[in-house]
Amino acid sequence: MSKRNTPQRRHTILALLAEQGEVSVDALAQHFATSEVTIRKDLAALEKNGLLLRRYGGAVPVPQELISEPTQPISPHKQAIARAGVARIREHARIIIDSGTTTAAMIPQLGYKPGLVVMTNSLNVANALRDIEHEPVLLMTGGTWDPHSESFQGQVAEQVLRSYDFDQLFIGADGIDLERGTTTFNELLGLSRVMAEVAREVIVMVESDKIGRRIPNLELPWGSVHTLITDERLANE
Repeated sequence: MSKRNTPQRRHTILALLAEQGEVSVDALAQHFATSEVTIRKDLAALEKNGLLLRRYGGAVPVPQELISEPTQPISPHKQAIARAGVARIREHARIIIDSGTTTAAMIPQLGYKPGLVVMTNSLNVANALRDIEHEPVLLMTGGTWDPHSESFQGQVAEQVLRSYDFDQLFIGADGIDLERGTTTFNELLGLSRVMAEVAREVIVMVESDKIGRRIPNLELPWGSVHTLITDERLANE
């Protein structure tokens, strides 16, 4: 097929994927009488648009639980918190970015920091990192998908994290208990604590309306937190 037929070929790939449940690079190359390099480019473009997930030697459909809702505009407060977080990152640093909208707001600004190594448990963060200038070395935790937090969790993810060490962890929270530490609605706490264990600096990023919010599940005690970044709306008391 010529280049002008690329959209038609990619449409057909999606049709075959829907029909078969998975597709392989070599079978597609034979089907379209084209090179495996061309097919890999097709699969990469389709994955970037959220239409499939690449696997070794081919691709599979995107699981319904991984299909995210349309993105909401990032508030000015989150953008300011994100800028303050990025300002703390050195070039060539090894960092962890946890799932969450506040931490994800950092991504567009990371392109100004060359040589980064970034570990994340979030597909949204991983996909956004691929589109920035100075694309970092990307590491994924893997593990079990948790629809509530829209992130990977579990023992596999914890084992992967313990195989590395990092300069900084950037993590959000559902609430800040002034006496105990960060709190969350999610009962899966293990991965956050392992993230904190393997990072030399733990940076919590939250909007000020979450400070003082009491939630039963303690995520990180204050002894595990080095820095808290919030916005100027913090009450005087």
